[in-house]
Amino acid sequence: MSSGKKLSQAEKASLIQSLRTHRVNTLIELRRIEKVFANLNTPEVTEPMTSAWAHYVNSNNLLSELRGLTKNYPFSSECLDEAKWMVIGDPQSTRSWNYCWLVLQKAKNQNLIPKHARQLAVKPQMWGGRTPTAAGVEQLAAACVAEWTRALNQLLRHWDSPPTTTGR
Repeated sequence: MSSGKKLSQAEKASLIQSLRTHRVNTLIELRRIEKVFANLNTPEVTEPMTSAWAHYVNSNNLLSELRGLTKNYPFSSECLDEAKWMVIGDPQSTRSWNYCWLVLQKAKNQNLIPKHARQLAVKPQMWGGRTPTAAGVEQLAAACVAEWTRALNQLLRHWDSPPTTTGR
């Protein structure tokens, strides 16, 4: 990319192509492109950016990044799935092209992490087939909540402000 804020047509086309072919598949790289496109404020970048974020979430790249940050207690796919369904059902979700940000915010704001941590903590398979004690369930749920919340907040720190339909 050229230095400064001016982006050539060729550079813009290259970025759009990288989004459409899913060559860019990490939150950091998508976020870098999102910042560039937010400064352009042109409608031609909205669809590729929206599609790239949706692909990132729906192809489990978001879950993989969250699980990379939660080594002791892998982030719950059920928690993320519930957040996705909530975003899809929310008419306010059109306020942003960033499905990833919307899903992370939904998981945080709807307190999905404590709910799914508790559901995980009561499963007998988490306890080697034994019935867990109430104290054990609370301890495991608290550990999951702490680790999952830290990971979710770490990803959300990539945005200074909520991305809108124009990426700003």
